[in-house]
Amino acid sequence: MNCKMETASAKAVYKQRKVIVEPVFGQIKNSGFRGFSVRSKEKVAGEFSMVCAAHNFKKIAKAILTGLILPEFGNYATNPAI
Repeated sequence: MNCKMETASAKAVYKQRKVIVEPVFGQIKNSGFRGFSVRSKEKVAGEFSMVCAAHNFKKIAKAILTGLILPEFGNYATNPAI
């Protein structure tokens, strides 16, 4: 594995991982998540999905509040049948 990690392509992939993946785990830990409260792969996968969904929702809400994303209101067609 050491030889494989010394290649230029492996270094480039690992360098990108530090930028893309690792900060998310740090942000999740700083939000208060330190460990799973359930056992079994299915339950842990479900709990982690909930943690990730909450993290993504926080990022979307922050983007809306800071003006990075502007929601478009009033562009929905009304249903004349109602």
